[in-house]
Amino acid sequence: MGGNLADNPQLADALKQLGLENIDPAMMQMVQSQIQAMMSAPADGGFNVAMATDVARKAVAAEGDQSIGATTARDVEQVAHVANLWLDEVTDFPATSGVKAWSRAEWVEQTMPMWRQLVEPVALGVGAAIQKAMREQLSQLGGAEAEELGLPPGMDPAALMGQMEPMVARMSSAMFGMQVGQAVGALAGDVVTGTEMGLPLVEGNPVVVLPHNVAAFADGLSVDAGEVHLYLAVRESARVRLFQGVPWLGPALIAAVQSYAGDISIDTERIEEAIRDADTSDPAAMQSALQGSMFTPEPSEAQQRALGHLETLLALVEGWVDVVTERAVAAHLPHVSALAETVRRRRATSGPAERVFASLVGLELRPRRMREAAALFSALEEASDAATRDASWKHPDFAPTGADLDDPASYVERRTSGEQTVPERDAMDDALDQLLAQGRAEFDAEGDDGGPDDTSRTAERDSDSDGGEPT
Repeated sequence: MGGNLADNPQLADALKQLGLENIDPAMMQMVQSQIQAMMSAPADGGFNVAMATDVARKAVAAEGDQSIGATTARDVEQVAHVANLWLDEVTDFPATSGVKAWSRAEWVEQTMPMWRQLVEPVALGVGAAIQKAMREQLSQLGGAEAEELGLPPGMDPAALMGQMEPMVARMSSAMFGMQVGQAVGALAGDVVTGTEMGLPLVEGNPVVVLPHNVAAFADGLSVDAGEVHLYLAVRESARVRLFQGVPWLGPALIAAVQSYAGDISIDTERIEEAIRDADTSDPAAMQSALQGSMFTPEPSEAQQRALGHLETLLALVEGWVDVVTERAVAAHLPHVSALAETVRRRRATSGPAERVFASLVGLELRPRRMREAAALFSALEEASDAATRDASWKHPDFAPTGADLDDPASYVERRTSGEQTVPERDAMDDALDQLLAQGRAEFDAEGDDGGPDDTSRTAERDSDSDGGEPT
């Protein structure tokens, strides 16, 4: 675009509304350049998913991410096959089809659609709060303040905000996309399997292992690396069997996260302070100013309920996986107790990557009562059998609650005495099924919009020897 208003009547009209029809051509050229730069990243919902993916991939590449060679992929398949043979002996939940050995970049690509579902409610809230804060800041400008900011005389701040809102929305989308990318990239460098965080992040529920992350995890232990790989593969395969065999579980976990995120209260005072002190024309400066927690410290009652439900579900999943894994590997691996304790500490302690994500979403994915859940499932199995233990997942009304973790004996008594029966379906069940079906359809649609090409990946792996090439 040139500097002559006659060449751009739409821009001339917009500037006239702002009281800037007589703007200096050189100044107008600078304004146009800044607007073009800030508008170049399109707003994509609450955050720019393409930017988030790119930032995450660059983050893992900077740490030396490696592609997965054909030999490594075959090794992972063999380990998963052994894990499933052992699990077949201790649970009736069937094995799922598909075993994937992924690099960190592949984990980023394949899990980003689910991260979008989880984070979008927060991103939309933050974007609205930023626009509100900027609107209030501009509405309070007087003549002197406007001159101090370098605004020409006669400019209407309200009209300025009206012109800026699309740009602000894109800026907010880009900023949050960068933060999501940083968080997911950090997580990709830490997770050892696809569902380690306790959520069904991958469509189709394949068994996913990140072999280079597993190797890094095993390096810090005084246990043979092969035993570590087998133990983690059994845990992942057990968790995937549970998600596949219990259709309501995955959607319930996702819904609990979304319920918490959807009711998040944004700390508008902090955002207003950050915007007041930052250069609003510089996206990088804005992102730096908004780093850290943007949420009010005290969760609402609705959030507390959602968090309690989520923590209980996460604990039940990990507790069940603990029990089933111990049964599956007891006769095969010599260091089961040490490995189980290491994993429990890892799950109970927030690492750097999870702290980054918690600052972004205001939520830590912590199965705080994992030991109590494992004790409950173990007691139920001892009082009856493995089939009764697994039947606890048959219906949401059968699953243990937080109160049951406080009093496992009463729960075991109810389940073994036949007191609980599956309730008849009602309109609420039908509505829930419809909602979950809609969510799955939206997830599938998002997955069809883009994503990595598995065919090209297969060809790339076939050309590799053993995964030594940097991604």
